[in-house]
Amino acid sequence: MPIPSTRLARRAGDALRVGPFSVTRSAQALLKEGALQDAILTSATFSLIATDEKGVIQVFNVGAERMLGYRAQDVIDLLSPSDFHDAQEVALRAETLTLELGTPIAPGFEALAFKASRDIEDSYELTYVCKDGSRFPAIVSVTALRDARGSLIGFLLIGTDNSARKRAESELKEAMAAAETANRAKSDFLSSMSHELRTPLNAILGFAQLLETGAPAPTAAQQRNIDQILKAGWYLLELINEVLDLALIESGKLTLSNEPVSLAEVMTECRAMVEPQARSRSIGMSFPRFDVPCFINADRTRVKQVLINLLFNAIKYNRPRGTVVVEAAVTAIGWHRVSVRDSGVGLSPEQVGQLFQPFNRLGKESGAEEGTGIGLVVTKRLVNLMGGTIGVDSTLGVGSVFWVEFRTSAAPCFTHAPEGHAAAARPSVPEGTPLRTVLYVEDNPANLELVGQLIARRNDLHMLSASDAKLGIEYARACLPEVILMDINLPGMSGLEAMKVLRADATTAHIPIIALSANAVPRDVERAIEAGFFNYITKPIMVGQFMDALDVALHLAQTTPRTLGAAAP
Repeated sequence: MPIPSTRLARRAGDALRVGPFSVTRSAQALLKEGALQDAILTSATFSLIATDEKGVIQVFNVGAERMLGYRAQDVIDLLSPSDFHDAQEVALRAETLTLELGTPIAPGFEALAFKASRDIEDSYELTYVCKDGSRFPAIVSVTALRDARGSLIGFLLIGTDNSARKRAESELKEAMAAAETANRAKSDFLSSMSHELRTPLNAILGFAQLLETGAPAPTAAQQRNIDQILKAGWYLLELINEVLDLALIESGKLTLSNEPVSLAEVMTECRAMVEPQARSRSIGMSFPRFDVPCFINADRTRVKQVLINLLFNAIKYNRPRGTVVVEAAVTAIGWHRVSVRDSGVGLSPEQVGQLFQPFNRLGKESGAEEGTGIGLVVTKRLVNLMGGTIGVDSTLGVGSVFWVEFRTSAAPCFTHAPEGHAAAARPSVPEGTPLRTVLYVEDNPANLELVGQLIARRNDLHMLSASDAKLGIEYARACLPEVILMDINLPGMSGLEAMKVLRADATTAHIPIIALSANAVPRDVERAIEAGFFNYITKPIMVGQFMDALDVALHLAQTTPRTLGAAAP
């Protein structure tokens, strides 16, 4: 039953005030006629509870009745607002305020009104308990009521139902958790897919490289066939890498390490990689000269990936006997721009607007050039993650200029690499050199055969193989090989677990262990190196890279003393 408006008006007539305020003549008229009081008392959108100075309820409006299920006559002069609150939450609020304000505060109405009684603005969120026992979250604002002399005569509590916002927050959290779960599932799937694709691709590319470099040399017809195998295999690997990069970027799990990067050095490395393809297509290339050292702030590996992608695109989509001009210039204080200009057919404004969209090849799907349409997407996102910008200027019939800008950086302070870990040149092996043992722990027969043939080309090496981790650990302890090659995804015990066992054993702790795995996700590589692997080579292996890594490990094994008491192999 609503409280009569005359009751509130009578209290207002007793100079009841809520802090200092001023009203217009229209507002004074509303107050005089009781219109505002009636609106407040009959509003069902919020609860209004007024108490005396001791916390006993004196006003209980329609909104309070609707929210809490009590009638006004059942609570006025009988109950306190604290009777409608969750008792444990009120007790916790009392403890929190006691610590915050440095004075003892009792649970109950004092905990609700203490700050307001000191004229401290107060709004809290606690659970309201209804007459029927149901509960809902409420936001309550508490204000002290004072007479014209400033004496405390009561409190005003205005409450709103916070259930809708709580539901929205809960739904948002559930949606975010579901999205995170989906992202993890996608990342796990892509990591697994990458591994499953790389394993057979390792055999295809590995044996093709063996045929290409074998003796006797392949015939002209065989070489053409090998070239086609290698071209298709490396292209497939490129696609796998692009999809994996895009997934890592979208999931926020791509790790970058920005540092001072020499533009001259990166440009030299990129030039060495792209010029053979340019020559094969009769594309002329021009690169800038760096008369003074120039450094940018970027991740070296990723900035190289960005530039190579732009250069390959400039070659791929150029005219026959066209040109590619690379330029480098300072565009503003603290910024350096690298531009790649081609003499291709150019892009229309509509096509420029569709660049950097995943899987959009701008109508070139039926052309002779292969691609997924995600290379530029990955490029743009990598540039943005490194704090740079990317853009394009293009004219139909003339060509395009793709450019990237990065912040300039001071030259780095170089430190010497630890002795024995620098990449050494491959040693020549004199006749009569004792055989050194390499243990390869791998369950895939094709991978065993491939590495076995590579090792067999060296007259100073002998390979042992084990098809699972437990057997590999036994061989390592019994034979003490100079180097261990270890797959990660092994049946039963994983290669990572086996490596930890060998590291914990004094007789095998000194042996360099190289991970040889199809797991190519950067975080997987980082975890493996952090866990104790000497090096990590991803499949499909490049023969030159593999042999270089093996030589560095063998050099370390030769210069590292063996554990006393260990038997010779």
